[in-house]
Amino acid sequence: MTDVNDGFLSEELLSRIHERAAGHDRDNSFFDDDLDELKDAGYLTALVPAELGGAGLTFRQLAREQQRLAAAAPATALAVNMHLVWTGVAKTLRDRGDDALEFLLRDAAAGDLFAFGISEPGNDLVLFGSRTEARPLGDGGYGFHGTKIFTSLSPAWTRLGTMGLDTSSPDAPKIVYGFISRDEPGYTIADDWDTLGMRASQSQTTVLDGAVAPASTVFRRLDPGPNPDPLVFAIFANFEILLAAVYTGVGRRALELGVEAAHRRTSMKAGGASYAQDPDIRWRLADAAIAQDAMNPQIDALAADLDALVDHGAQWFPKLVGLKVRATETARVVVDKAIRASGGSSYFAGNELGRLYRDVLAGLFHPSDDESAHSTVANALLGPLER
Repeated sequence: MTDVNDGFLSEELLSRIHERAAGHDRDNSFFDDDLDELKDAGYLTALVPAELGGAGLTFRQLAREQQRLAAAAPATALAVNMHLVWTGVAKTLRDRGDDALEFLLRDAAAGDLFAFGISEPGNDLVLFGSRTEARPLGDGGYGFHGTKIFTSLSPAWTRLGTMGLDTSSPDAPKIVYGFISRDEPGYTIADDWDTLGMRASQSQTTVLDGAVAPASTVFRRLDPGPNPDPLVFAIFANFEILLAAVYTGVGRRALELGVEAAHRRTSMKAGGASYAQDPDIRWRLADAAIAQDAMNPQIDALAADLDALVDHGAQWFPKLVGLKVRATETARVVVDKAIRASGGSSYFAGNELGRLYRDVLAGLFHPSDDESAHSTVANALLGPLER
């Protein structure tokens, strides 16, 4: 196991990934080369326990690595996050005595790449409802019919984790979770990813038209609505912590670029002195650093609690959604301050800060969104709304 103070990904690898990021953004291309190198480095098995053939990292270690990867290439980190979240969900369940997804850990160790086929257009219930039909096939398997959006890793996944609503079984309705395989029919991937930022993730729309999750990969059937099942907690915990790590990494890189620009730029008004000597620029970057520094301890603490099986009970969810909103909003603020300190060159499309400005906006759209997060925290503080 890697020591918590060591970096799993080498600086040389991160440097190569960083050098390619601008080209993938410019060309709207998938990060195949990054993915190959990350796979060769064993990063896709980071959370797979060593006894199952993986690297055996802790959640705390991985959250730190995702910050480093995101600082090098935000879209690469965000897309890889989806695979890492699934392996994290499996590990979270296994750590708590639930082996329903141990097959996923073994398959990840064997080379499978997992993607999320959960988000749907018009579904603000997220995990608690679905517009996709899950039709039972009579042998324990299901055929899925519906549209999934923001399916990161679209060009490369080998297994897609998805869910849909079973309305025809005797105990219906049930939300059904299972995995479909890329080499089986019943799905279409649209070539529709042409976005403002996070372009290399290629999170394309996936249309399911009878794609089959065999019985061996159907691992949960849950009642719709809020559910105490450990799977719901595992998805929330892994998604929110690792997502926070990615956007915190973006903020970290933006601050580095802002500092570099302050030292590089000079002021004619100040007789050629660098902007690092300008009181307003110094205050702005210091303000960004204060905001940025607040995130690392929070991510570390919640990831360590997940490792240690700490029971926060009902407080887990407000802690997790609060972390996600705080991380994504802080990253936006830090990037904005870095741009303000860096001058007009950051407005050009090829400028790295300009790219980070576009990339960081994607944080607005990941669950839990601002409204949902505030509702979760308000319910924890004040109790549910009286109807």
